[in-house]
Amino acid sequence: MAAPLRIALVSPRGPLYRHRGGAWRRQMRYAPLTLTTLAALVPDDVPAEVALYDEGLGDVPDDLDADLVGISAITGTAPRSYEIADALRARGVPVVLGGVHPTLVPDEAQRHADAVVTGYAEDAWPELLRDVRAGRMRERYAQAPGLSLAGRPHPRRDLLPTGRVAQSFTLEATRGCQHRCDFCVVPTAWGGPMQRPVGEVVDDIVRGGAKRLLFLDLNLIGDVGYAKALFEALVPLGVTWGGLATTRIADDPELLALAARSGCRALLIGFESLSDDTLAESHKRFNAVRETPEASYRHVLGALHDHGIAVMGCFVFGFDTDAPDVFDRTAAFVHDANVDLPRYAVLTPFPGTPLYRKLSAEGRILTDDWGLYDGQHVVFEPAQMSADQLLRGTERAWLRTYRWTSIVKRLASSRTQTALALATNVGYRYYAHRLNEYYTCDWQLGLTPERRAA
Repeated sequence: MAAPLRIALVSPRGPLYRHRGGAWRRQMRYAPLTLTTLAALVPDDVPAEVALYDEGLGDVPDDLDADLVGISAITGTAPRSYEIADALRARGVPVVLGGVHPTLVPDEAQRHADAVVTGYAEDAWPELLRDVRAGRMRERYAQAPGLSLAGRPHPRRDLLPTGRVAQSFTLEATRGCQHRCDFCVVPTAWGGPMQRPVGEVVDDIVRGGAKRLLFLDLNLIGDVGYAKALFEALVPLGVTWGGLATTRIADDPELLALAARSGCRALLIGFESLSDDTLAESHKRFNAVRETPEASYRHVLGALHDHGIAVMGCFVFGFDTDAPDVFDRTAAFVHDANVDLPRYAVLTPFPGTPLYRKLSAEGRILTDDWGLYDGQHVVFEPAQMSADQLLRGTERAWLRTYRWTSIVKRLASSRTQTALALATNVGYRYYAHRLNEYYTCDWQLGLTPERRAA
């Protein structure tokens, strides 16, 4: 009998989640899902020993020895992914690169790998492993047409170390999103939405014995009929959960009430901007169906708070319609509107997206150092301010929002999931006061030396 295939699966570090000295303390993290999903997809006819290495939780051994190493890369971790891959291949260890960044730029990734997997790996990864076993691994594997999420094995959560994350049971019910926001990688990399059968989602939860869940779906309510069926199925389980949704949940009273009854206690919502023009520019006009975006967002916040659901409200700075007053105006709004957990990001033109193509055609991309594509660096020339103004303005919004007076006022007014909201606000305050340490040093502005000198 042939020896088992020794497989190591690696999630490289980025500046936000590196485990030693990173901006996030461990208690702010949730358990990753990619590696545990890949581990579960190893087919039964390929005997294997699988080890997981997530650099947000621990180190990858310098002397890592395996028959095959799979590395999952996002754009911000691409340089570290290539560093690990190159070192392994120099020692004769075969490397497979997959994830969103290799999907967006497969030819680039191929220079650092023996094989590249593009798209979702549910069928491609088992096919690759069978080919490895047979000694015929190809250079490129792609997502299968008509991919279905039905009948897939549950993630191998048992392979990750416990006790290092705040939320250990993460899962997906759906993937993808029907919206086509021009700054989002999802339409470019993954295509349209997919769904797991509701019964399989429930079985995953029951088998795991979980009572606190975090759905990582990009838009859990994209298909309202599916969402209602899922929430109905969650009710008898007695769980509490958080996830991601759009503002549209507030305009469907039945859906919102059912979400609350099923155990929803927190939702992340991408408000993005207070400007109608910006929402139109980014193809996200559906966010504001009332007279102004502010009115729409206040309606959403009020409706969710009335149902005991806290809101992480996300805003993005750097759109062409953003003037230098956008930072203070947005910070004032989240304070007055009682957003439970505000979060800010710098607009990032990920490769392959319509936004990247537009800015590249206009000569406004400042760097292709993918390590700076993390949502907190400026990698393009803004239209109405300098790159430095955009970076410093974002930092100012974080600091203003996470003053103690703002935290106390927002949470006292919201009165929603107060203990959880306070803990997460304290964590974000820790982060906000370390932006200049981890992100905003001059050498990290995302500008080339030539552009800086100019």
